[in-house]
Amino acid sequence: MSDATQAVKSWLAAFGAAIERGDHAAAAALFDEDCYWRDLVSFTWNIKTMEGRAAIRAMLDAVAAQVRPSAWAIDGEASAADGVTEAWITFETAVARGKGHIRLKGDKCWTLLTTMVELKGFEEPRGAARPKGVEHGALQDRKNWAERRAEHADTFGISEQPYVLIVGGGQGGIGLGARLKRLGVPALIVEKNERPGDSWRKRYKSLCLHDPVWYDHMPYLPFPDHWPVFSPKDKIGDWLEMYTRVMELDYWGSTECKSAKYDEAAGTWEVQVERGGKPLTLRPTQLVLATGMSAVPNVPHLPGAGSFKGEQHHSSRHGGGEAYRGKKCVVIGSNNSAHDICADLWEHGADVTMVQRSSTHIARSDSLMELALGGLYSEEAIRNGIDHHKADLIFASVPYKIMAGFQIPVYEEMKKRDAELYARLEKAGFMLDFGDDGSGLFMKYLRRGSGYYIDVGASELVANGQVKLKSGVAIERIKEHSILFADGTELPADLIVYATGYGSMNGWAARLISQEVADKVGKCWGLGSDTRKDPGPWEGELRNMWKPTRQPALWFHGGNLHQSRHYSQFLSLQLKARKEGIPTPVYGLAEVHHLS
Repeated sequence: MSDATQAVKSWLAAFGAAIERGDHAAAAALFDEDCYWRDLVSFTWNIKTMEGRAAIRAMLDAVAAQVRPSAWAIDGEASAADGVTEAWITFETAVARGKGHIRLKGDKCWTLLTTMVELKGFEEPRGAARPKGVEHGALQDRKNWAERRAEHADTFGISEQPYVLIVGGGQGGIGLGARLKRLGVPALIVEKNERPGDSWRKRYKSLCLHDPVWYDHMPYLPFPDHWPVFSPKDKIGDWLEMYTRVMELDYWGSTECKSAKYDEAAGTWEVQVERGGKPLTLRPTQLVLATGMSAVPNVPHLPGAGSFKGEQHHSSRHGGGEAYRGKKCVVIGSNNSAHDICADLWEHGADVTMVQRSSTHIARSDSLMELALGGLYSEEAIRNGIDHHKADLIFASVPYKIMAGFQIPVYEEMKKRDAELYARLEKAGFMLDFGDDGSGLFMKYLRRGSGYYIDVGASELVANGQVKLKSGVAIERIKEHSILFADGTELPADLIVYATGYGSMNGWAARLISQEVADKVGKCWGLGSDTRKDPGPWEGELRNMWKPTRQPALWFHGGNLHQSRHYSQFLSLQLKARKEGIPTPVYGLAEVHHLS
């Protein structure tokens, strides 16, 4: 046994013994002064990071007697490098089995991750526990699988109510639906588009995923090993439609959620939907808004916009550049969607100008894959024994408080590697940044969900002037055929695209439920880093995502494909526990500091 493995075993033994005898002060003393315990549901029935010994002791004082943790064990061998010892661990609680990760500095714990893997007595029916699928023997009036599925489809949501209603049938809602299906939780997904995947199919022709395939797998069914690194939109759409059918999800397309209200006395929701043009009332116990990490589109109120004689629309409604050949097109914005749409319009022969209102972080796709993602999500990572399941846990094991420090060296190297591109962009007048503290793309994504572009080609168009640039000057007003800027210049326009982002997800709660409920749960997303568009105070976890909110039985599910896949596990376990009547006392329910 290596010294590193023995160090972890000794720590776990001391930690488990201290908790068992109720000496939480001694348990907390086993942590370094600079320490973090990130828990995904297993101890707190929440997604919460305890920072510092005092916070760890307070949590244990509150929950240990009910959680009753036990069976702490190292999983495999520990490793040591640069003064840090790392290992995978397993443990149990009174109601669940868990997996975790630990980092020691010397004989003290620096970071601890604990995650719930499964509920005891409610394990997923997989492997040796898979259902037989057929009842052998001769049975009169036997119904086959297709007949049973058809019968279920005729009654579910009509005479039989879902326990969970998921509003939004994109990859997030579909992935969560698959998790709940495996756990035996009746869940209905409603989506205003006709078919699963339409939210991808209906976007502009050139749209593709900017994240690589290893990062983007759905739960249970990873992409096959011939799948392209970057998936075109229609291919993703077809995959999601196939996935929905293969996973036997209850999915209502052409169904729009119109309103919802919570019945406190009954403990259920009353949700009005319109399915195929016909009104219907659903009464689920739990309501999940799976509308992505974004919400209602932000369209700036610019003076004179109502007088514009050309076409104007938000980026979410941009169907493609085919109709704009030879037209003068202005894209307001400079992040991912703005770059993609500028490139799409340019490819279709339009005269394109990007209006940049604030600085943007640019990360070349190749550099991002190699420097930021390659160690966890790549063919090399797989060869090193790191599949996406392990990669997700490694990523989750880094507390958000210290994550920026892990990221800064990545983007310092990127600055050097791509210095020539950055110099040409700045010469063209493009305003660049690497985040408030130099921590780059992913911290911007976590803090504000915007402010960056993963360069898959459009930056070259800006740098060489094929896409014109107007930066750093405020828009004075929109005229009938042009945009007037504060410096007196005027830009002719036949089309204006507002690539101006989205509001917080609680905007959907305001639209579907009430402003009162939206304010009750508060802003979604962001960490409270006190950086641009992420006001403090520090909150330690993403606001309201995948965890209990201040509104009973209301949940938010979203994020990119990686986050939707990973965190759907923990949201599904929280919902399953509630369905089965397992006590779920939430520790550390987040305070509301910002309304939107």
